Amino acid sequence: MFDVAIVGGGPAGAAAALALGRVHRPVLLIDGGEGRNAAADNVHNFLTRDGTPPAELRRLVREELAAYPAVRTGTGTVTDVRPIDGLGFHLELSGGGTASARRLLLATGLADDVPGPRGAEEMWGRSAFHCPYCHGYECTGKKVAVLGAQPARVRLALQLSRFAGHVALCTGGEPLDPAAQATLRKHGVAVHCEPVARLEGTDGRLEQIVFDDGTSLAREAVFVVSVPRQRSDLAERLGCASFADGCVEVDEFARTSVPGVYAAGDMARRASVPMPMAAVIAAAASGTVAAAVLDQDLLSADFGLPDPLARARG
Repeated sequence: MFDVAIVGGGPAGAAAALALGRVHRPVLLIDGGEGRNAAADNVHNFLTRDGTPPAELRRLVREELAAYPAVRTGTGTVTDVRPIDGLGFHLELSGGGTASARRLLLATGLADDVPGPRGAEEMWGRSAFHCPYCHGYECTGKKVAVLGAQPARVRLALQLSRFAGHVALCTGGEPLDPAAQATLRKHGVAVHCEPVARLEGTDGRLEQIVFDDGTSLAREAVFVVSVPRQRSDLAERLGCASFADGCVEVDEFARTSVPGVYAAGDMARRASVPMPMAAVIAAAASGTVAAAVLDQDLLSADFGLPDPLARARG
């Protein structure tokens, strides 16, 4: 039996495996192989690895984990998991294998649905983005558009106007508050209120936005609204509490509402953090925290020690 089974080998799961491996905890890391940022050209905001392609970062991670004998990695998915009374958890693996572990860390991540205009999904991660911290720098000096009319979209357009060559807010036919229009135009942001028909480009690179009336707007990048969803339903099947947005609820020590089950990365958040930072380095940090708490949890169980980490709220 493993001390910890980690489901998901992205930055959160891999960081947890690394930290647990360094204190000689027998760990099973099960990875489905594709992360939330797989469509992106590069990973950013990760110290010493800024600009690394996602697949290359995963290769480097596996290379580092291989140095720790306590860490066993496997490719595939967990098809089912159930508690073992007083012992831990039994896992059914794709391919017919099974495993058991005393504790369970869910790091299965999120996936992004892109309900934007036709063409947005094909350009997702290459020239259609949602995060200015992940991809804003690459828009420096370029012609950029922001889709949407909500206050957050207005704010994003103004943010990008600081360094993009030219920014346009395309409301998609939605009305825009006159005060917002005035603010945008004051700062050089164009406003287009026509419904958007489609995005056109080549090999995932945006060239123009085409409106319903047949007119078009030349752009090199566009910021769209994505809808994140859980990549796995294991947390739901285990009975873990979650928020209306689908994120699994955890306390500040990555503990879910189900004893012995932890969660880290984009898939989980605290009640006091309505908008977790969806960044690779932030996910990795949450995995490291979860690993330390898991180790302390097991230490208390093995030596009959009190829990050093009080249950947190929010």
